[in-house]
Amino acid sequence: MPTSTAASGSGPIAGVTPLSLCAREPHVPADRLVAEMVPPPRFDSVRFDTYIPDPNQPSQTEAVRVLEGFAAGLGGAHATGAGRRGGGFFGFRKAKSKTPKPSKAPKTPKAPAAPRGVYLDGGYGVGKTHLLASLWHATPAEPELKAFGTFVELTNLVGALGFQKTVQTLSGHRLLCIDEFELDDPGDTVLVSTLLGKLVDAGVALAATSNTLPGKLGEGRFAAADFLREIQGLSAHFRALRIDGEDYRHRGLPKAPAPFREEQVTKAAHATPGASLDAFPHLLEHLARVHPSRYGALTDDLRAVCLTDVQAVPDQSTALRLVVLADRLYDREVPVLASGLPFDRLFSEEMLNGGYRKKYFRAISRLTALARDAKGLVEPA
Repeated sequence: MPTSTAASGSGPIAGVTPLSLCAREPHVPADRLVAEMVPPPRFDSVRFDTYIPDPNQPSQTEAVRVLEGFAAGLGGAHATGAGRRGGGFFGFRKAKSKTPKPSKAPKTPKAPAAPRGVYLDGGYGVGKTHLLASLWHATPAEPELKAFGTFVELTNLVGALGFQKTVQTLSGHRLLCIDEFELDDPGDTVLVSTLLGKLVDAGVALAATSNTLPGKLGEGRFAAADFLREIQGLSAHFRALRIDGEDYRHRGLPKAPAPFREEQVTKAAHATPGASLDAFPHLLEHLARVHPSRYGALTDDLRAVCLTDVQAVPDQSTALRLVVLADRLYDREVPVLASGLPFDRLFSEEMLNGGYRKKYFRAISRLTALARDAKGLVEPA
């Protein structure tokens, strides 16, 4: 693959030839999209016993206990009920009636013994994703019978496969975990709620966390009422599990590190095996040509991402695509080295005050963390 000389401005530099994200147009088969719905690498090793509850927050200990029971209840046959004994997914048993029914009385449909889903309700920094990933790992089923992804990844899967194919593909699963269920996009919320209704009917167990509605970012820490209202007819299938803890919401965004000079970024790209080198405006244009469901494949085998000429994102569609890429890079712990504007100036004030600001704050926070990770790629002056 040719070296990108447009980024350097000073001709080729000796060393390895950087990769280019703009030269990648991955075609991802449907089975890979589904197979990759697993906890991200940074959550590979998390388990319930690696979650350290705050002794001052008994709800954290209770959450672990309940989720362990939930996972155990998903063993055996498919969740439609065949082969399942005792109570529902939370281990609740029905009390036996003391008055026997007449032998000829018509049978009435049995209500579910317990909810088929659990919603982890808590503020930032209480370990909701840790617990959600631990639930996935603890569920006694083969990985191909469990799925874990963010709300955005799920909507991208529907976009790539189509609604009916997605229902068909996921219906045989024991468990679907959805992290960061988006409450700020009514259209996508209706789409996913409809999808989850089909999956519940097929016997799939659900677990979810959610973000906070845009107008309520400064109001408290909990979002269960918003979540249950947004999923409407599905609310009866979820048990809200409140997880108290220190609220990190009001700390504000971390200050982004100062960008490096263009020549420093280019030199680092040539000195780092497996690094990519692209001009940021060109990358934004390229993202428009690649379906967001393929952004994970876009980052395959990358050791670092080097970007020159970082600028403010020009419009909301471009900004939302960048958010997805930032999530995939963060999931894969890929450092990002950049010149141009610092990452906390990517989005306009209008964007940061609009309906998608939660997404933009997350992208800035994650890119800032990856920028800090990339400092070691630059040789000391």
